[in-house]
Amino acid sequence: MGKLLDESLVTGLPPFLGLQRDQIRLILDEAVSQRHDAGANVFSEGSPATQFFLLLDGHVRAQRTTPNGDQVILHQIPPGEMFGIARAMGLEAYPATAVVVAESIVLAWPMRLWEPFMARFDGFARNTFRTVGARMHDKNDRIMEMATLAVEQRISSALLRLVNQSGRKTPQGIEIDFPITRQDLSEMSGTTLHTVSRTLSAWEKAGIVQSERKKITVLQPHRLVVLSQPQG
Repeated sequence: MGKLLDESLVTGLPPFLGLQRDQIRLILDEAVSQRHDAGANVFSEGSPATQFFLLLDGHVRAQRTTPNGDQVILHQIPPGEMFGIARAMGLEAYPATAVVVAESIVLAWPMRLWEPFMARFDGFARNTFRTVGARMHDKNDRIMEMATLAVEQRISSALLRLVNQSGRKTPQGIEIDFPITRQDLSEMSGTTLHTVSRTLSAWEKAGIVQSERKKITVLQPHRLVVLSQPQG
């Protein structure tokens, strides 16, 4: 199926930057295109890492399950980003589950090609290091937030991360461009669903956000930035 995919669809994506058209063709010829419906798993936590992926369109999130069965959202994966790169972390199994948030199209390669691609194509190597570094930085930020910030600050910080990753400008403000529930937001900010609902309701009354079913639009981003800052 890789042969049916035109090179122009990926030339602007980070892993392919700086590569010649014939190099891109070689990479795509090894890929399989997959379509996943919302709610499906691209792969599951603990399963053998047999493939790595690039998200072409849609939205995927990585999440883990705690020992008591709770879901923890690790990060959101926007279009153009690689995921399932367990081998880059020296792992033989996927450390998290990749859940499809909105209907998505991904490219998949067999994991046996990971080292050859890294050695042969600089774009893959650079993008991998950048992706792993960004995720580590994000995790460190979230650990600091959990330790030092009040609940309202953590919720506003989580919303700002989503805006930066997948915000889409609209006449009303900046819409988070994939389905997001209040439960998702509570998992991302380490608080309860009740607290998130109460906080969003207060922000709606203040004209800071607009919240509908699985949809959040930030109407006043600058006020959200202020709310995310430590007080005093």
